[in-house]
Amino acid sequence: MIYVIATINIKPGSAASVFEAATPCVKATRKETGCISYELTQSMDDENVLIFVERWESYDNLKNHFNEPHMLLWREKGAQFILDRNIEIITPESVKQL
Repeated sequence: MIYVIATINIKPGSAASVFEAATPCVKATRKETGCISYELTQSMDDENVLIFVERWESYDNLKNHFNEPHMLLWREKGAQFILDRNIEIITPESVKQL
């Protein structure tokens, strides 16, 4: 199993817009082959920090996810709100950062 923790820092006051832009991607991703779970949450301490928590059956499933049309659209729509991001991929063997 592969875990992904993607933390994004967004422009102040844009959380509602980010959730609106991300929702179609979240819903479509949950239907992808190999997706066990896919959640978008907001930090309890900072409203401008959002966290994607994902679980995938395999790294190949995750790689395929990056090229799905809904993911490409989310990247395009979300880019205007994102200040920076940190993506960690956790496997049984290691932790990788993108």
